[in-house]
Amino acid sequence: MISVVIPLLNEAGNLKLLHQKLTDSLQATDYPYELIFVNDGSTDESPAILNDLFEQDPLVRVIHFQQNFGKTAALVAGFRHSRGEIIITMDADLQDDPAEIPAMLAPLNQGYDLVAAWRSDRHDPVDKTLPSKIFNWVVSRASGLHLHDFNCGFKVYRRIVTEQIPLYSDFHRFVPMLAAGKGFNITEVQVQHHPRHSGVSKYGAGRAVRGFLDFVNVLFLTKYLKHPLRLFGSSGLLIFGLGFLIELYLTVLWLLRAIAASEIPPIGTRPLFTVGVLAMILGIQLFSTGLLGEMLRYFTFKPDQEYVIKQLLSRDKVKLTS
Repeated sequence: MISVVIPLLNEAGNLKLLHQKLTDSLQATDYPYELIFVNDGSTDESPAILNDLFEQDPLVRVIHFQQNFGKTAALVAGFRHSRGEIIITMDADLQDDPAEIPAMLAPLNQGYDLVAAWRSDRHDPVDKTLPSKIFNWVVSRASGLHLHDFNCGFKVYRRIVTEQIPLYSDFHRFVPMLAAGKGFNITEVQVQHHPRHSGVSKYGAGRAVRGFLDFVNVLFLTKYLKHPLRLFGSSGLLIFGLGFLIELYLTVLWLLRAIAASEIPPIGTRPLFTVGVLAMILGIQLFSTGLLGEMLRYFTFKPDQEYVIKQLLSRDKVKLTS
């Protein structure tokens, strides 16, 4: 069964056509399906249109939020209330074509767990496409996951992926990174992109700062959450070593001048001395932070969160004894 989750905010002009296009595309796949519209606090006619679609089509389900909670929260609600083993997410602006769904489903038969759409020819203004290209380049290089379009809302998941990835803040942009951190197989499919059919974009320039902070957060969660000492400890040792070398240099310089001169020149007033001391203190603090992180992880450690079982083949019943 396929569950299509569509988060939306003030998309009244697109909903009826989107419903029709999704119906035509999904009926062609011969899969049973459901359409889950998540109204993220719309203030236009979207709630009324969704209620009409619910009355007209038994395959439509609607979730109305009390207020605007954001796209990540809308996706989480859609995931939790979905019933399909395959979950598709799409935006409601009709820029992604529902006719591409069969092509997006095909890689699942090749063993992939998450399929991301790649909008190679975007029909968006440059103030959206340029930051997006920079964002995709940075995330791809830093994460090691080479995708062209991390931020596209058009994705196909196996259900196990949505169950294993905790989402909050604006983490919907980094689902491929989080999935890769769990060992899931990820690929992308090039899709056709259209101009927005109706309405206006809900994303402003302020999301760049939030996106950067969330990216740093996700990078830490996927690479160093299990081993915080590797991040803070190595950084601390590097900075401490730099400070130690500075102080060693000043000490040797002081000794050479003391041997050559009758009076001992002071070094405590030199700015470089202060830099060295501060570097050593900062290095110790970072290393200590890593140790504290390891202690917290030890006391909150849960073995069943360390792995994801894709498939279990067994003929024997194992009896566990204490």
